[in-house]
Amino acid sequence: VNYTPNQGKIHIFIKTDGQMVYTSIQDTGIGIAPENLEKIFDRFYRAEDAEVQKVPGTGLGLAIVRSLVEKHDGTLTVESTLGEGSTFTFSLPVVQDEVDTA
Repeated sequence: VNYTPNQGKIHIFIKTDGQMVYTSIQDTGIGIAPENLEKIFDRFYRAEDAEVQKVPGTGLGLAIVRSLVEKHDGTLTVESTLGEGSTFTFSLPVVQDEVDTA
C-alpha cells in the first residue's frame, strides 16, 4: 500500500480449499527487484532503491506479518515485477472448532 501511487490500484482476493484460506493483496506499485524479494522479510531491511527511500519506514512491517502468519501455521509469499507491482499472498488454516453461542 505504501509503495502504490495515488492513482494506483490495490486488489484483495480471498479463496479457500477447505483446509486453508488464501488472501492475496495485489498492487500496481513500484514492484520489488528480484534480488530483494527474500530480504524484504528480514527485520529492518529496506532496499536502497531511490523510490523505496522516498517512503518512510523502519523495515519491520513484513517481518512482523511473516512472524504472525507462521505462528498460526500459515505461509506468506510474494511475487513481484519491478515497475509493475507486487502480489503478497498469505495462507492460514481453516479452524473447524464449534462456537458456543450460549
